[in-house]
Amino acid sequence: MLLILGAALFFGYGGELDTLGQLYRALSDNAIVGAIASPVLSVLFAVALLASGQNSTITGTLSGQIIMEGFIHMRMPMWARRMITRLLAIIPVIVCIVVFGDTESVVEKLLIYTQVFLSVALPFSIIPLTVFTSDEKLMGEFRNRKWVVILAWITAVALTVLNIWLIITTFQ
Repeated sequence: MLLILGAALFFGYGGELDTLGQLYRALSDNAIVGAIASPVLSVLFAVALLASGQNSTITGTLSGQIIMEGFIHMRMPMWARRMITRLLAIIPVIVCIVVFGDTESVVEKLLIYTQVFLSVALPFSIIPLTVFTSDEKLMGEFRNRKWVVILAWITAVALTVLNIWLIITTFQ
């Protein structure tokens, strides 16, 4: 949704909007986005990005919980699980910011590289998910139908090919 709104809002603008900081500032500039420009719009953009990050974190936490409790049979209090998953998520960010600096451009590159990493990691979760959910011994009558398996494999192959292309073009 953010991508569609951004494309509609900035359509026809000939300047450069390469970073999140530039987008944030552009949303307050009448010359770029017209009459709807305001600091409130910029803040809403930042809140939407924050909400997107929280959504990813919650999804990761729930996935970890399902794996820990369902497959590994490891149970722990919810507060401990949340603390561990949040620390595992934030410690690498803090280390990178300390090592590489905390300027806007460094944090922007870090964000881009994390998104590339998440994109590359996606097929590594789709493939086992497809294998496990298609296995009659594991899933019984709830196993994937043939057309779902075919679509899942097409998706995994397509994402893998696109990720290889993304890695090549990102790090050139």
